[in-house]
Amino acid sequence: MKDYFVEASYFLASLLFILGLKGLSHPETARRGMHYAEFGMLMAVIGTLLHKEIVSYEWIIAGLIIGGTIGGAISYWVPMTALPQRTALSHAFGALAAALVGISEYYRQGGAMGEVKVCALGFEVLLGSLTTTGSLIACGKLQGVLPGAPMTFKGQNVFNMTLLATTVGCFVYLLITPAAAAAFYLMLTLAFVFGVMLVLPIGSADMPVVMSLLNSYAGLAAAATGFALSNNVLIIAGTLDGFSGFILSVLMCKAMNRSMSNVLFGAFGSAAASGGADAAGGEMREINLEDAATQMAYARQVVFVPGYGMATAQAQHAVRELADALEKRGATVKFAIHPVAGRMPGHMNVLLAEANVPYSSLYELEQINPDFPNTDVAVVIGANDVVNPDARDNPKSPIAGMPILEVDRAKSVVVLKRGKGKGFSGLENPLFFKENTGMLYGDAKESLARLVHAVQQA
Repeated sequence: MKDYFVEASYFLASLLFILGLKGLSHPETARRGMHYAEFGMLMAVIGTLLHKEIVSYEWIIAGLIIGGTIGGAISYWVPMTALPQRTALSHAFGALAAALVGISEYYRQGGAMGEVKVCALGFEVLLGSLTTTGSLIACGKLQGVLPGAPMTFKGQNVFNMTLLATTVGCFVYLLITPAAAAAFYLMLTLAFVFGVMLVLPIGSADMPVVMSLLNSYAGLAAAATGFALSNNVLIIAGTLDGFSGFILSVLMCKAMNRSMSNVLFGAFGSAAASGGADAAGGEMREINLEDAATQMAYARQVVFVPGYGMATAQAQHAVRELADALEKRGATVKFAIHPVAGRMPGHMNVLLAEANVPYSSLYELEQINPDFPNTDVAVVIGANDVVNPDARDNPKSPIAGMPILEVDRAKSVVVLKRGKGKGFSGLENPLFFKENTGMLYGDAKESLARLVHAVQQA
C-alpha cells in the first residue's frame, strides 16, 4: 500500500510541475504556477520520505531542519534586488547535491554497476560538478565579488575546449571500464575546473543567458540522478527543468541576435569585443530635476523602460509611485520590458511585481515599439544595451541586429543614470547624445522620489 502511495504522490508531483511550468509562461498566471510547483515539490518530498529503502530518518530530519532554516533565512533577509545571485546560489546547491549523490553511489558500488547506470551516474556528476562551480562564479560576478567584465587570457578558448575534451574522455573511459576509480575522480576534478573556466570569460551583460543555461544543466543533472537512483519524479522534473531552461537560453540568444557560442566563447563586454567603439559624437545634454518633472507632468503618455540600474538602486517602488502620480494627472503610463533586461530571465517583471505594478501595464518589445512615436516622454531607468539604437542603425556594432526598445523614437527621452559610464557591455550608446534625450544623473531611487514630489507640485 505504501508503494502505491509513493507512486501516486510522484505522479501528482509530476503533473503539478507541468502545470507550474505552464503557469510561468505568462506574468498573470506566474504566481499560480509557482504555487502548483511548490505543492508538487511537497508531494515529491512526502513520497520520498515514505520510500521503502529509507532505513533511518535521523540524518534526513537533520537535513530538513538545516535546509529549512537556511531557506527561510534567505527568503527573509535577501532583498528582491539580489534575486539573480540568490538564484545562482540555488543552482549551485542543487547541482552540488546531484554531484554528491553520484559520488556516493560510485563510492558505494563502483565497478559493480551496469553500463546504463554508470552512464547516468557519470553524466550526473559531470554536469552537476561544472554547474556547481559555474554557478558560484556567476553569483560572484552578479554580487560584485568578481569583476563583471569578461576575465580572459590568450588561448583561453583552446584551453577550455581541451579541458572539456579531456573531461569527456574520462567519462567515455569510465563507460568502458566502470571500475576505473582514477578516471572517475579525474573527471570530477576537471568538471569542477571547467565550470569555473566556462563562466569567467562571460560578462555580466550576458548573465541572463548564463543563468538560464546553468539552470538547464542543473535540471539535466537531476534527471540523470533520477536514472541512477531509479526515481521517476526526478527524471520527469529534471527533464522539464533541463529542456525548458535550454529553450529559454535559445530564445534569449535570439532576443540579442547572437549565437549561443558567441555568448559562451565571445568574451562580449571586453575591450576587444566592444570593437573600441567611439562616442557617438557631441555632448550628453544634462537636465535638472525640475525640467524632467515638467516634461512628465504635462505628458499624455509616459513609457518607463527599467534596466539593471533600477535593480541596483532598489528603485522599483519609487517607479510605481511616480507612475501613480502621473496617472492621477491623466497620463497613460506603460512599462516596456526587454526580454534580456537585468541579470536573469524575467528580472524586471519580478521587481515590478514586488512593487505591485499591474501586469496590464507591462508591454513586451513587439507590443510597445510601434507606440514609441506617440509617446511624449520615455523614461529610461538604468538601461543601456537594450535601448542602444546602434543595434538597429550601425551594422558594424557588436550588437548589430539585436532587437531593442526604440525609445529614441519618442518625442522626448529622460535617462536616469548614476554617471557617464558605458554599462556592463562597454559599448557607447548614441541614444545619450541625441537632441531629444536629457540625462538626469544621480541615484535612481533618490531621483525618482524627488520626481514624484515635483510632479505632484507641478
